[in-house]
Amino acid sequence: MALPFLPGNTFQDPTRRKYHVSQSLGYKNGYALADRPEVGIGGDPLTVNHLTEEEINELNNKRPTLTYGQAKQAPPEDFVPAHVAFDKKVLKFDGYYKQTVHESPNEYFRVRPVVIFYYLEDDSISVVEPHVENSGMPQGKLIKRQRLPKNDQGDHWHWKDLNLDKTLTFYGKVFHVVGCDQWTAEFMASEGIELSSPSTIPPDPYIESRKQKAALKEFKTPSDFDKLKQFIELDRQVLRFYCIWDDRNNMFGELRPYIIQYYLVDDTVEICECHEPNDGRDPFPIFLRRQRLPKDRNNVESSFPSVVMELSNNEIKEWFAPKDFMIGETVVIYHRHFLIYDCDEFTRSYLYQKFGIKDFTPLDVKRQDRNGANKTDLPPYNGFGSLEDSLQSCLSLVPQPPKKDFIKMLENDHKILRFEAEMDSVKPEDRGRRFIISYRLADDMITIFEPPVRNSGNVSGKFLERTRVTKPTSTPEHPQFYGPQDLYIGARIQVFSHRFKIMDADDYVLRYLEARKDDFPGCEKTIESIRTLRGATGGASMKTSVKGAPMKVQRSPGDLQALLREVKTQLKKNNYINFSSLTDAFLQYDRNRSGTIDLNELKKVCHKQNLPLDDDVMQALINECGVDQNGQISHAGFMKFLTWD
Repeated sequence: MALPFLPGNTFQDPTRRKYHVSQSLGYKNGYALADRPEVGIGGDPLTVNHLTEEEINELNNKRPTLTYGQAKQAPPEDFVPAHVAFDKKVLKFDGYYKQTVHESPNEYFRVRPVVIFYYLEDDSISVVEPHVENSGMPQGKLIKRQRLPKNDQGDHWHWKDLNLDKTLTFYGKVFHVVGCDQWTAEFMASEGIELSSPSTIPPDPYIESRKQKAALKEFKTPSDFDKLKQFIELDRQVLRFYCIWDDRNNMFGELRPYIIQYYLVDDTVEICECHEPNDGRDPFPIFLRRQRLPKDRNNVESSFPSVVMELSNNEIKEWFAPKDFMIGETVVIYHRHFLIYDCDEFTRSYLYQKFGIKDFTPLDVKRQDRNGANKTDLPPYNGFGSLEDSLQSCLSLVPQPPKKDFIKMLENDHKILRFEAEMDSVKPEDRGRRFIISYRLADDMITIFEPPVRNSGNVSGKFLERTRVTKPTSTPEHPQFYGPQDLYIGARIQVFSHRFKIMDADDYVLRYLEARKDDFPGCEKTIESIRTLRGATGGASMKTSVKGAPMKVQRSPGDLQALLREVKTQLKKNNYINFSSLTDAFLQYDRNRSGTIDLNELKKVCHKQNLPLDDDVMQALINECGVDQNGQISHAGFMKFLTWD
């Protein structure tokens, strides 16, 4: 039995011989692994429970349950290190790089294929070039297995950065990836990375030349169609195509016509410029001199020293041929787009015999030129002045006054269509306000006048100066003005945020529109509304009375004589007639002092003396007074009629 651990009770065990600490650090496959010791100093067993960190966290987070206890959790998965999970798993990519050759007259560059290995175990990369027998170049491992830096920030290349048809830079050398093996494609797909389409390694020019030299010699009989025969058979035969160059996308550009001439004798092309009278261009007949025309002048090898050498016929890969010039096709010649829209008769026969083309329908390009080339974009209306005034400032540097239709102004001078309207407003104080709308036919302007009404509280007079009134649905760029066809009985018009309802119109409006139906399309509605208001159904017209003018009402048979007697009675009763004034008026119109006046002059006399006599009452009055054979009325007869009991 051990003694208590107190001062004076300690002693050294003479049987102990080991005092070293147990080893807790080891290596496996070159990696350091930490382990918990199982024995203490001297080999004594440790009685303390060794709990892992996961078990300690589980005990700390344990919560008791009431009914069935804590649910059994799934055992934690065992940790698998990367060197175990990805052991012997390598991604393989095929690629190549170009090596420039400076001191060889037979080659400019070499294409050297490589294999890129990516080790998933530790994200290391190695690059290996396959061995080729008798190549004369050192081959094998170009970059040994290591983690390759990606940039200057300390990042390294990862398998997520690899893909097909992609350029990789390792230590300043550029590699182009073209393919991979099946296992690599399946691994990348399982990780959600979509690979690009694979490509092939371009051939090495020097290797191809060596293969051609080593191949068996083959001889071909030359064709019987030589240059001399081409010159003899195709001399003076030219294909002519009509085209246009659309340069409207550039500033001051336009549609310009040209003629493309293809010479069959030597396959050369010439472009001629078509001039028009007063087109403002210098009279140069040739736009492009006669020459062989390459399709793509820039499609040359990258190793070609374009800085010190010009292109020759050996570097051009493809030339323009007659099959490239067809109606409706756009030909790009030195970055200019030419649209071919027609050709001549010889060209049509040649294309039919050579290529079997039957459709030679020309394109309509003149209509496009007329509508598009001269189009001018006008700025929006700024609201100052009328639309015509603002438009004149855009058409010339020094604005000119807008042109007026003087013939229309002379024909319609002092011709005004008057309408009676009522304000259509939600305000109670504006309801019932009467206005007179005057439409001037000479310049299509509208004037609105409000007659004075006593104790109305509104300032009467001119409500709107003469101006052209636009419809509310029109735009400032495309205005639509009110016309006679829009002014009919019951119509509601909007004049600068004020709405008016037309209630009546004068007789001149009806007579004018009936006589000129063809000049105002759509005025039938206005004519019909006025006829309906007047009651024009074939009988006598019912007209409203106007203050200060004779009453015009339809008489019933037999009441005309009673009306005459009533008029005479009222005149005598009110002492309305001033005989001296009537005599002066008669003498004013009776210039020859014959004692008689004309019927029209009699009407003027009555109106001057404020006698409210209608036409039918005036006719009855004349019949009572008596008319001589010359159609004259005597002064004595008229005065006798008024004084007769």
